[in-house]
Amino acid sequence: MFSELLRRLTAPEPKTLPEVDSRLALGALLVRIARTDGDYAASEIAQIDQALMKRNGMSAAEAAALRAECEALEAEAPDTVRFTRAIKDTVSYEDRMGVIEALWSVVLADGVRDDEEDSMMRLTASLLGVTDQDSHRARLRVAAG
Repeated sequence: MFSELLRRLTAPEPKTLPEVDSRLALGALLVRIARTDGDYAASEIAQIDQALMKRNGMSAAEAAALRAECEALEAEAPDTVRFTRAIKDTVSYEDRMGVIEALWSVVLADGVRDDEEDSMMRLTASLLGVTDQDSHRARLRVAAG
């Protein structure tokens, strides 16, 4: 299953991802940002589950099961550059802003922003085609909410 998704994500001209695949892609990106600082904290895991529940209308158990799949996918996923490029090419800008907000919610979940996470957020936002200004506004919205 993961190899087929990875093949589609890295295809030269990715087509719009089916809903199930887009859930896995988003979840894997959330896991990747949470693991960036080397501390995959319980608060970040809980925030990933919350983001998956909110974006996909899932129960807590469904979100936890999806997160487990996403953890496995993230471990196998190609580099972030190809992964985010595929998402950028298949997801509207408005939906990518939602992805950025979800990513910031994970970064801020443990109450600590470190250089690795900030760097990964700048890279990820850029690769998703989201401006620094829009990413900054997304972070402020998440921090205020």
